[in-house]
Amino acid sequence: MNMASSLANRVVAYLVVSQFVAFATGWIVTIILGFAGVGAFEAFGRTADELASARMIQLVVASLVRDDEGSLRIDPIPELRDEERRVPSLKIAVFDAGRSQAISGSSPELIAALAGVIKISPTHTHFVLPGDPTLSPRGLVEPVRTPFGRLHAAVYSPKFVLSDLFYAILADFRRLAGFFVVTALISAGAALFAVRRGLTPLRAIADEAARMDMDMLHRRLPVGEVPAEITPLVDGINIALERLAAGAARTRRYTANAAHELRTPIAILRARLDNLEELPVKGALLSDASRLQAIVEQLLVAARLTERQVGLDQEVDLVTSVREVVFLYLRLAIECDRMIEFEACAPRAVTRGNRRAIEAVVANLIDNALRAEPSGGVVVVHIGPGATVAVIDHGEGVALAEREMIFEPFWRKSEATPGTGLGLAIAKELMENMRGKIGVEETPGGGATFKLIFPETADVPEALRLPPRTS
Repeated sequence: MNMASSLANRVVAYLVVSQFVAFATGWIVTIILGFAGVGAFEAFGRTADELASARMIQLVVASLVRDDEGSLRIDPIPELRDEERRVPSLKIAVFDAGRSQAISGSSPELIAALAGVIKISPTHTHFVLPGDPTLSPRGLVEPVRTPFGRLHAAVYSPKFVLSDLFYAILADFRRLAGFFVVTALISAGAALFAVRRGLTPLRAIADEAARMDMDMLHRRLPVGEVPAEITPLVDGINIALERLAAGAARTRRYTANAAHELRTPIAILRARLDNLEELPVKGALLSDASRLQAIVEQLLVAARLTERQVGLDQEVDLVTSVREVVFLYLRLAIECDRMIEFEACAPRAVTRGNRRAIEAVVANLIDNALRAEPSGGVVVVHIGPGATVAVIDHGEGVALAEREMIFEPFWRKSEATPGTGLGLAIAKELMENMRGKIGVEETPGGGATFKLIFPETADVPEALRLPPRTS
């Protein structure tokens, strides 16, 4: 499970947080500039005492009670009484706009000045009482939600304390919370869409990188549509690919050169063994030489295919090519007291690939089958429908748990098992290069059946098909 956090989600989260920070900072800066009377910000300006209105209205709402008769009245809580003692000019009032009447305990001056205004249910209205020489509005009336329903609270001439800054911010946020939330959600959605669209080239680069393997080291990740911030990363990957490609090329050249140098001495060794008189170990020596020859041939073909020195688009008749390999191994089979039987369900089975690679893979499978086949037994090489080749032996077979592992490089069943563990691994690589498959099944009655499946490129006419082999 990938626990890495999404870059798009992180960018959107940072954007939303930064918006709230920007809103708060902008509010504070606007108020400060308004206090200072700076140009266009004068319209947003408030006196410090105006900021105290939010706290005072909260104290007034907290002082509302019902008397024994069920009528509302203002019974100042201790904090409100402290304010009234601190600010003798403070006036408060509460109105029931629905009934157009003031709540008991309200200031008579505010009742017289605002009685007519309350009928129109004002929203956040600043005012100055008649006869007050102060030019800036010292009063505020606004609707409030209380435990007793929606009422209108009014305060006049409050005095600022430092905590009023917090109450003012909180009051403004409550009024604008809906706007902030909707704006933030819309901004987050727009940002998420924009970021994901902006990351599309990066996802394309990731998909391209995921498709690369050791046979594609010559390719480079495109940088044309990559954002400038990601270009250094892509350039770094391309530089790493260049180094990997150079190292892999050196390794392949070394392998090809080594295999090429080994071909001649192995061929000479094979010829000398063929000319030896009958010896008890002649069959074993021929078998070992054949194994060496098959592995070296596969190494050479694999290196040349990887370096693109030979093509994979040759038209190959499997019947002809496999029959020639069987013929080459027939003498070895006789020397080892075994036989090879060749079968084909049609006169031709055409595929596209590389003939030498196909013959190298088949030779490796026949060599393995001859080693596994009991003395006096018969290895069957069968060309089936759909461009398939089966090499069948009747030995110990391959355990179900090992049928994938045997194609891994250097895998052997035990240290006592002869061989290098390379033959089947190279065979699998060659088959994959030719867009084919290799697998192993159990032979009915015991043994192993190795199957090669090639891409079929030509259909053989039905009249030329031979009946399939039956076991």
